[in-house]
Amino acid sequence: MSQELTMATRRDLTKKYAKTYQAAMKGEKGRILTELCATTGWSRVNARRAIRLAAGRVGPAPATRKPRGRKYSYDALTVLIEVWSLAGEPCGKYLAPVMDDTLERLIRFGELKRVKTRLTLPVIAEVKAMSPATIDRYLAPTRATRYPSGSLSTTSPSRLLRASIPIRTAMDGFPKEPGYLELDTVAHCGPTTKGEYLITINATDPYLGWGIQVTVKNKAYIHMKTGMDFIIANYPLALKGVDFDNGSEFINWGIIAWLDEHHIPTITRARAYQHNDNAHVEQRNNDWVRHYSFRYRYETDEEMNILNQLWAAVSDRKNYLLPCVKAQRWESLPSGRKRCIYDKPRTPWQRLLDTTTPNDPALTRLAARHDRLNPAAITRRINECQHQLIRSVEEHPNRPR
Repeated sequence: MSQELTMATRRDLTKKYAKTYQAAMKGEKGRILTELCATTGWSRVNARRAIRLAAGRVGPAPATRKPRGRKYSYDALTVLIEVWSLAGEPCGKYLAPVMDDTLERLIRFGELKRVKTRLTLPVIAEVKAMSPATIDRYLAPTRATRYPSGSLSTTSPSRLLRASIPIRTAMDGFPKEPGYLELDTVAHCGPTTKGEYLITINATDPYLGWGIQVTVKNKAYIHMKTGMDFIIANYPLALKGVDFDNGSEFINWGIIAWLDEHHIPTITRARAYQHNDNAHVEQRNNDWVRHYSFRYRYETDEEMNILNQLWAAVSDRKNYLLPCVKAQRWESLPSGRKRCIYDKPRTPWQRLLDTTTPNDPALTRLAARHDRLNPAAITRRINECQHQLIRSVEEHPNRPR
């Protein structure tokens, strides 16, 4: 009989059963499915799917979900956007933990004049109460309306000394104490590596999250040594060890002698082409360097000075005011996969305080600097440096971009 039924007839039969099926109990539904299968020749799975679809078409219109009202006021959203912009546009996960401190600083330095009429105590309480997910959700339209990809690598392998430097891999675990730096270089070469261009040395402490950047003329030893001197002078603790990739700018007798001169006992390197071995500094090559200096080509001494002024402002923002997360351990899931567990967001400055004694004289100067920092002034300084870099690039129209 099923061979004589057309698809239109099958649809009509399904519609006929749909209303009854929708209101029937479990046993009655089974009987309806048996009859429909016998009539149409369908399997029970196919018949059940068809009758449910038909029930949705012939039944009452589904109730539309009433949109949930906004929990926070428009004034709170306006203040949030202003705070987010002045703080450097961090994500909600990093802005929420420091919202109280950031608001206090912006109010103390008088940086919220644009939203002064909305800045009431209830609005301030609303902004402080927002969760990271809420901050991201409320800021999504603003973020969507506001930012060249494809960077080049200039790391050339150095076989000199490489075999005598031990390898540290991504699975060797994370440092258990501060004092160790991952080092890498970022080339400001634009779309081509021909000719001379500036280099930024990027240093990251995986334990604290502390970062230091300095721009030098090129990878020649005399300039790399100047950059390394700057890093060790601005690192808040005694340097115990360094970890770098296989580039010849690091693996050479000059840098090894420099490390011996400063009594740095631990020297390790990553495996070739394994970026996860230096995951912390590799991530910051983009987040701390490319994000702020763009991907243009820089060559001149003036641009080098601008970049180093930019790194000073970025360091103040990232090391003292904005939190980051730190990997704690690996955890095995029931599926057999591994998941990395992170701690709660904290600023590198807070982590530094956790690992040093309160009366440490080295912290006195840093603490005074921390108290003077104005998030809005830092943002203006970063923006001014970025505008200077853009103007400098526009003044050299024949330079590769």
